[in-house]
This record gives sequence, C-alpha cells and structure tokens, in this order.
Amino acid sequence: MSDALSKRIEASLEESLSCAVGLGSPPTLREALHHAVFPAGGRIRPRLCLEVARACGAPSSPLAEGAATAIELVHCASLVHDDLPCFDDAPTRRGQPSVHAAYGEATAVLAGDALLVLAFETLARRGEHAPGQVVALVRTLARYVGGAHGIIAGQAWEVESSVPLAAYHRAKTASLFEAAVVSGAVAAGHDGAAWRALGDRLGMAYQVADDLADAVGLASDLGKPVGRDGELGRPSAARELGVEGASRRLYRLLDDARDAVPPCAGRAEILAWLRKTLDALLVSRGVDSVRRSAVA
Repeated sequence: MSDALSKRIEASLEESLSCAVGLGSPPTLREALHHAVFPAGGRIRPRLCLEVARACGAPSSPLAEGAATAIELVHCASLVHDDLPCFDDAPTRRGQPSVHAAYGEATAVLAGDALLVLAFETLARRGEHAPGQVVALVRTLARYVGGAHGIIAGQAWEVESSVPLAAYHRAKTASLFEAAVVSGAVAAGHDGAAWRALGDRLGMAYQVADDLADAVGLASDLGKPVGRDGELGRPSAARELGVEGASRRLYRLLDDARDAVPPCAGRAEILAWLRKTLDALLVSRGVDSVRRSAVA
C-alpha cells in the first residue's frame, strides 16, 4: 500500500474520532479513545478492505474508506476489551501501556464501547449518499462483530470450559478479515460472498502466526506480552499442534489464501500486495522461517 493510502487511513480515523469526542466530552475518555487508536498498528484490516475495493475497480471509493475505518475502529475496540483484567490483563499494547493500564479499567470499558458505537456511526455518516450499499455494509459489520460468529463470540469462547480451536480462531480473528474483504467488494458494487474465503483463510493464518509469536516471539519485538496463551489456558495452534505443526498449518492457510482470491480486474495487484503483506507478517511475528513463497 502506498504512503498516500496509509495517510488516508490515519486521516479518516482522526476525522471519525473528532466527530465522536468534542471539547465538551469527558477529557479522560477523549484521551483514552485516541490512545486506543494511535499509534497505528499494522492496519491490515482497513488496508485489506481498500485493496479489495481497488481490485474490484473502486480505488478511491469514499464508501470503502468509511467501511475500512469502521472495521479498524472495531478492531481497536476489541483490543481494548481483550487487554482488560477480566480477560488477558495485558499491561502493554503496541509498545505502550494498554488503555486500562493508562486510564483505569472503567474508562477502558467505556472507551471500547464508544469505539464500537463510533464504527457504526462512521459507516452511516460516510454512506449517506449510498443508502442501499450502506445497509448491506452495516449488516456485514454487525454479523462479524456479534455474539454468534463475530469478535464478541471470539471473546466469549474464552470463558467457556471447552473451546474448539477453529471456531475460536474464526470468531476472534478471521471474522474481521472476512468483514474487510466482503465490505471492500460491496462498497465497490461487487458480490461480497465471493471474497469470504480469502478473509477466512487470511484471518486464520494471521491468528496462527500470532499463536506462534506468543510461543516463540519476544515481547520487545511484538509490543505486547508473550507466553500469555499458556498462562491463561487460551486455545493456541502452537500449543495444540506444536511449533512445527502450527508452522505447517500456517503455510497451508497462506497458500489457500492465495488461491481464494476470486477473478477480478485487479487480481494480479492484490496477489502482489498479499505477498508483501504476508512476508512482513511472518517477519514481524518471528516466524519468517516458514516458507515465504506461500503467496508468491
């Protein structure tokens, strides 16, 4: 993704936050919301949404940009809640104190809730001139956030006594990747269902890479604690399959992600973007010994 497109994502997030919290809003909440969203993480979900829209022939769609922003706001909300003492009790995120560590648990709960609301407000505001498409986008986002198959379900699996690994990974991580690809296609006027498999495989691969990083990575490289899956008894591909088995699964998922890109005008371009993005993922997670030719 170009620097210009990265700047568009950051500017769009700033604009959405400015609409959510004005000068009259509680100052601690205002600061906590900004802390939750910035500095940037990988921004892979909004980037994926915009890359799919571009591949479908809408490289500068305001609606796709709104969807991408909404998805990233949901992701940031999920991180705030994931870090809470009742879940992972993580003191750091993205190399800085987690929201609850910096502003307290009560403010962190409210910040996460506010970001979820802001995501839907952003979609509605950016889609005022395309009501048919925005309804489909709101339904898409709600599905992949909700308690049946979305990130809330992923969080809920963590309080169950028995947790199926694939269902947990699919809800906790792959759901927002699916939301990103479906939303990008829908915003460009294409069939979102044709892209779902890409989002699923890519999201599952991302979570397996995260499991491997938690098992063999360094906190200083990742900007968050490691070894937490084992400490908290969380489902983990590295724990269930071993490091070698999880690495093989990661390779298969990356290969499947490449094959899942549907026919479209920009297929070659999105495959090239996937190759670079997933190479960077493997390096950043410390698992670059896995065959990086998986999406060549």
